[in-house]
Amino acid sequence: MAEILGAPLSPTEDIGLTAWTCRSPALAPDGSAVAYVCDRDGVPRIWVRPLEGDLDAWPVATGPEPVDEVSWSPTGGRLAVRVVPGGGEHTQVWTVRPDGGDLRPLATPAGGSAWFVRWTGRGDVLLVAEVSATGLTEALLVDAATGGREVVAAGPLMHPEAVSRDHARVLLRRGPRGVRRMYLADLGPGGGERPLLPAAPGSTDYGVLSPDGTTAYLLTDAGRDRAALVAVRGDGEPEVLAERPDAELDLVALGADGARAVLVWNTGGRSELELLDTASRTARPLPPPPAEVVTSIRISLDGTAAVLAAEGPAQASHVVLCDLETGRHRRVAGAPPLTGSAAAEPIAFPARDGLELTGWLHRPPGASGPAPYVVFLHGGPEDQERPMFNPLYQALLASGIGVFAPNVRGSSGFGRAFRSADDRALRFRAIDDVADCAALLIRLGLADPGRLGCMGWSYGGYLTLAALVTHPGLFRTGVDVCGMADFATFYARTEPWIAAAAVSEYGHPEADRDLLRALSPLHAFDRLTAPLLVVHGARDTNVPVYEAEQTVAAARRHGVPCELLLFEDEGHEIRRPANRAVFVRRVAGWLAGHLT
Repeated sequence: MAEILGAPLSPTEDIGLTAWTCRSPALAPDGSAVAYVCDRDGVPRIWVRPLEGDLDAWPVATGPEPVDEVSWSPTGGRLAVRVVPGGGEHTQVWTVRPDGGDLRPLATPAGGSAWFVRWTGRGDVLLVAEVSATGLTEALLVDAATGGREVVAAGPLMHPEAVSRDHARVLLRRGPRGVRRMYLADLGPGGGERPLLPAAPGSTDYGVLSPDGTTAYLLTDAGRDRAALVAVRGDGEPEVLAERPDAELDLVALGADGARAVLVWNTGGRSELELLDTASRTARPLPPPPAEVVTSIRISLDGTAAVLAAEGPAQASHVVLCDLETGRHRRVAGAPPLTGSAAAEPIAFPARDGLELTGWLHRPPGASGPAPYVVFLHGGPEDQERPMFNPLYQALLASGIGVFAPNVRGSSGFGRAFRSADDRALRFRAIDDVADCAALLIRLGLADPGRLGCMGWSYGGYLTLAALVTHPGLFRTGVDVCGMADFATFYARTEPWIAAAAVSEYGHPEADRDLLRALSPLHAFDRLTAPLLVVHGARDTNVPVYEAEQTVAAARRHGVPCELLLFEDEGHEIRRPANRAVFVRRVAGWLAGHLT
């Protein structure tokens, strides 16, 4: 790990690092307990919390490696666990009893990745996806009790979504980012595969089957601008079950009997819940969730409750149980909310070409005039900045530095047209959006024009570098976290399936070579003037660490101060709390040193 430079944070600035996270909750089939991923003791691993009585939660022994997802089998006897060996990007599927016994691997492809999709409802059979080192994906039915495996589909850029309870049909997603399609395949002799919503432009990113396999419920923006819930029954015409002009459908959880579903709507960044009766096609709103954003949801086996993970600016991700009859929420696991943390303020403003942009403003406490500010850019680019928990924001605010986190064009949550408004050559406009964010802060009198910083993660790291060389002198410093510097080297070194999926978004590495070179900030580092901190994980195979290495070398070659913070045991995300603390302290110290 790199040396930590700069003064340590004060206890006030350190406050966000004390909150552990609880994610990916799954209910036991009898409703007696909930399993979830928690990092309260230093490594993300599985914990089980009884829901009745005074028993404490206990950790489930799955070895020293981080985990990032868990699911409880409908028989109650086993947990499916997604393990992240070495903290990198290649994941594996293991299974274990809830008491920690009989831990064993189910899918560990050499040089590739595996993840589980869902239990099929027949015993302990699990639908699993394996992607090889060459990018080929296989959909498998794996028996967690015996280890038996059956390949039911294969192909590039393919992801299995669901399988019928009788294992006669499987729902498959195929295609690259932004133009994905769903297919229903019959698995019996002579079975074929047919597309669902074949003629509608757009993308279908998620789907689930009714237990008998006759109805596919699709979360899609195909044929519309905002994502909705569409049902395809047998060979019939698609039917829209839920759609809103003011929101995008974000998550869908279907009950085991297919009678009801919980819908999570994204309304400008905040979550709203509805309960849908699939037979009558009627929905009723549920009370607001106990935090701004719901990140996962599952319905209990008997259909009476849902368990969800939720978070907000002052609340780290925590586990909540919702009674679907009354709508009452009950917090069952998680760190206590922070006190004295300011709310995130939504802001809308026009870009220079008139397109409306939005963002979330975090004002530094006690600021009476223009203050130092950081423009923070999310990844994706199809991710979305939402009012969620971010320890770095807490540290910056305590240091007197404000944060503006925009959703520049290309972000999700605002419709298909907005999401595709940065494709290929339109990306130059997204780079200008970053400058327009800085201009907004200055125009509103919030930011001191001489004390502006820019930073971002993944695609946001790329956008930071691009903004620094396109608009030199605008930002006083920058922080690039796992960002791309050159599209040519990114395409050459990333995972094959990631490269193939990115073509629709960025352009083809050969056919669009000149455009990609013009969009690559590394080739304009003679215009870089802002001191730069580069952060990366050595095990990152999404955006390989070579991007960071050449960024640092190019900056120093042009005489620009540049430091590298490298985490040897992390990949594209920082999963371990100790590393997260180092990251927050180092980045906050760097920005404070240049802006305050």
